[in-house]
Amino acid sequence: MSDVFNALSSQTRRQILSLLKSRDMTAGEIADELSVGKSTLSGHFNVLKATDLVVTERQGTTINYSLNTSVVEDLLAAVVGLLSSQEEKETKGENDPAI
Repeated sequence: MSDVFNALSSQTRRQILSLLKSRDMTAGEIADELSVGKSTLSGHFNVLKATDLVVTERQGTTINYSLNTSVVEDLLAAVVGLLSSQEEKETKGENDPAI
């Protein structure tokens, strides 16, 4: 899970994921949207693919990138679980007369 958070630490990678929320895109389309070179994006795509946040599909010579929603859903579920556990601890502490 820490590798996913590391991948999300980059503003550029978060922008890529935000673009992919609405539709699948090619590297060229993403580069145009972000005004970033394709070579710069290559490193970001490698990180996003390594964490399974992004999946690719080749169509001839074109590679389409898409958001892997199942990984994002798993991440959100883990964060909600952590927050719920913390809230339970805090609520328990407020109701515990020994504290």
